[in-house]
Amino acid sequence: MLASHNAHKLRELGGMLDAHELVPLPDDVALPPEMGKTFEQNALLKAEAAARATGLAAIADDSGIAAAALGGAPGIRSARFAGENATDEENLAKLLREVDGAADRSASYVCAIAYVEPGGERRVFVASCHGRLASEPRGSGGFGYDPAFLPDEHAGEGHTMAELDQAEKDRISHRGKAARALAGWLGERP
Repeated sequence: MLASHNAHKLRELGGMLDAHELVPLPDDVALPPEMGKTFEQNALLKAEAAARATGLAAIADDSGIAAAALGGAPGIRSARFAGENATDEENLAKLLREVDGAADRSASYVCAIAYVEPGGERRVFVASCHGRLASEPRGSGGFGYDPAFLPDEHAGEGHTMAELDQAEKDRISHRGKAARALAGWLGERP
């Protein structure tokens, strides 16, 4: 069970964890507010709530972007950076406005994926992807801050995450790295 109503995350994580059946959270299951102070705490809150509500093992991710020029913001507030109901475009526009003119445009994507079994196992897998912020959005792939994130692993090519094909994005992304760590751990279990 994926503890999210976000269709983008279901599609991305479903492709990365294709050896396992990943089902969406039922529409009538509400997730708790993200009250944690870290990505790990927020991922655990969501996975625990989904496992309790459905009786199934659940995974949840909490992820975001941390800009050096903003002291690590938006961080855990990435999805709400421009306001509680802000769109991806509004969040990205605010981030680019706030780092405009900054000498240090470095940033990191961070992802924590929590796995929770009802009344049992709890694990969290954390990964990051380092890069810098472009001055303007480019590309139509991905979502969130992808159109302005230039990953270090493609620094010479100058492609944003939104300009990479899905396989390459999954290979280098924070979510891809955390999902592979989870998949590896699941594969080792009896």
